[in-house]
Amino acid sequence: MTVLKSTVDTAAAEHVANREAMLAKLAALDTDHAKALAGGGAKYVDRHHKRGKLLPRERIELLLDEDTAFLELSPLAAWGTDYTVGASVVAGIGVINGVECLITANDPTVRGGASNPWTLKKSVRAMDIAVANRLPVLSLVESGGADLPSQSEIFIPGGRMFRDLTRASAAGLPTITLVFGNSTAGGAYIPGMSDHVVMVKQQAKVFLGGPPLVKMATGEESDDEELGGADMHAAVSGLADHLAEDERDALRIGRDIVARLNWRKLGPGPTRAVVEPRYDAEDLLGIAPSDLRLPFDPREVIARLVDGSEFDEFKPRYGTSLVTGWASLHGYPVGILANARGVLFSAEAQKATQFIQLANSADVPLIFLQNTTGYMVGKEYEQAGIIKHGAMMINAVSNSTVPHLTVVLGASYGAGNYGMCGRAYDPRFLFTWPNAKSAVMGPAQLAGVLSIVARQAAAAKGAPYDDEADKNLRAMVEGQIEAQSLAPFLSGRLYDDGVIDPRDTRTVLGICLSAIHSAQVSGTRNFGVFRM
Repeated sequence: MTVLKSTVDTAAAEHVANREAMLAKLAALDTDHAKALAGGGAKYVDRHHKRGKLLPRERIELLLDEDTAFLELSPLAAWGTDYTVGASVVAGIGVINGVECLITANDPTVRGGASNPWTLKKSVRAMDIAVANRLPVLSLVESGGADLPSQSEIFIPGGRMFRDLTRASAAGLPTITLVFGNSTAGGAYIPGMSDHVVMVKQQAKVFLGGPPLVKMATGEESDDEELGGADMHAAVSGLADHLAEDERDALRIGRDIVARLNWRKLGPGPTRAVVEPRYDAEDLLGIAPSDLRLPFDPREVIARLVDGSEFDEFKPRYGTSLVTGWASLHGYPVGILANARGVLFSAEAQKATQFIQLANSADVPLIFLQNTTGYMVGKEYEQAGIIKHGAMMINAVSNSTVPHLTVVLGASYGAGNYGMCGRAYDPRFLFTWPNAKSAVMGPAQLAGVLSIVARQAAAAKGAPYDDEADKNLRAMVEGQIEAQSLAPFLSGRLYDDGVIDPRDTRTVLGICLSAIHSAQVSGTRNFGVFRM
């Protein structure tokens, strides 16, 4: 393979400025992540610890193999809403007795671990990841059920959580639930629909209706233990397969269950030697301009991600605003599509289509590095068939069956988001750099379009146009679109799986590549009709 040559000058004023801007965004990101780590706040964390209980991330840490990574997913869920950042649940991928698993853990310090609408969205996304990548599922449960004030947004769609658990089991994915506290009402169906259930003695409480509800519904008097205690479920109902003495014992039993699954990956392991890139990942902080209107060479990013900085470029002289080529990352062969100058023309769309077909014929996963303002518009390009060619590329992305991984490095606007495998196109994982923005178009362009339409409407009616009102409208629209295009806003709404430090990109992609190979990796030959 060809070794990429880097021309990055880390001492250049532009690079230093970009680096400082990125570090500032990372500092803000750390503050947002700290909100998720804080859970319900010091008062509730202290109360939880005084009861002798572990926090969700402490439970996960003890569950995982020592010194292995935990890739937390959607940590900023609910950012910018009235709900706590993190959405009262921790989700991610970790290794347990050598097996990669999808793990979710309720955070009981946030309203007793109750599920709000964002908890539901995050949990559903986590299960989608488990099913798509064939990962065993472990649920660490301590939740009072639905957050009642928002039940209208949870009750009906929330049934999918239980449906997905049973479908995962039917698909051969082991489902394991460790119950550390309350698992009430609909939450009782999580252990009820899991393959393996562990309950902590004198802590776990699993019932469809608690004593007050039973009293109101039937007039029956009962207490927590006889109605849904761990001892009762272990000895009487049979819902508990294992009775743990304490939380650490429950985590030990959970690890033992995973060890006995006899779990095997169906996809190939790394087929090439893992060689560190020749260039420092630290350089990534200064490569992407703080002004997204300025282009940058994605080869400089690729050189700091792939093994040995080796990259065999495909059609390097054709459709040059899209870079395509072959590499390996942590020993896994990959194909890469990366935007070079933002705009996608007909040549780029046709080049991408052929490349995606080739990756499918070779059963090679694809990595999309997004920095695009969309497909080119204008009379010349419309007459040349940009719609057909853009549709061809989107067709290829839509019907490709090799796993897709997407990282948004900068801009992600318009249909370019679609062609470069945005969230709607079901990439196995999608991550965002802190500087990234995504919207239907740039704030100034969108505000300008609205202004032109309003002027035309006024002219059609023969009415005067208020320029001052137009100026205020444009400023308001630009501000709104800018705020709604920022990485934390989009991540808070689960349009990605997390905002990551650029320096961690290689590691994150490596974990994801390992996870996707738990399932078979195979391409398709059926792309439907390509319009020529």
